[in-house]
Amino acid sequence: MEYRLGKAEDLDSICRLVKSAIESMENQGIQQWDEVYPAREDFAADIQKETLYTVFENDVLAAVYVLNRECDPEYHDCKWECNDETAYIIHRLCVSPSVQHQGVGKEILNHIEKQLISMGAESVRLDVFTQNPYAIRLYEKAGYIKRGYADWRKGRFWLMEKKL
Repeated sequence: MEYRLGKAEDLDSICRLVKSAIESMENQGIQQWDEVYPAREDFAADIQKETLYTVFENDVLAAVYVLNRECDPEYHDCKWECNDETAYIIHRLCVSPSVQHQGVGKEILNHIEKQLISMGAESVRLDVFTQNPYAIRLYEKAGYIKRGYADWRKGRFWLMEKKL
């Protein structure tokens, strides 16, 4: 798989990928994302800030993710194991339904963790929808630990962390 920073010309492909992931989640009864979030504007801003990464397999967009230190206020109420100054947060990780259940998510998480170690991070954090058993299982198997929760527009989300 090829990893690189997202570019403005990737935006249409990113939106198609996310739309297909939303449809797949909805077909499984997971009402996590919708037309409000994540929006095209979120991805465009991520690209401009150079925090969005794309993952290509055979020249086809297979996944996207965002790495930064930005977080919602609810993150500050959580009891994290590691220091805030050395933590990065994964946002909007989305794997194409066409490559799900093939170990791609696990491979991407491994890549992200190595990438963050090279950037000096000591831990990685994320939030995961409590009604998305597939994502929860992926993160738990990868060693992420629930540290708290946040209640947002779509419901409750686990706040998870992994020490690198």
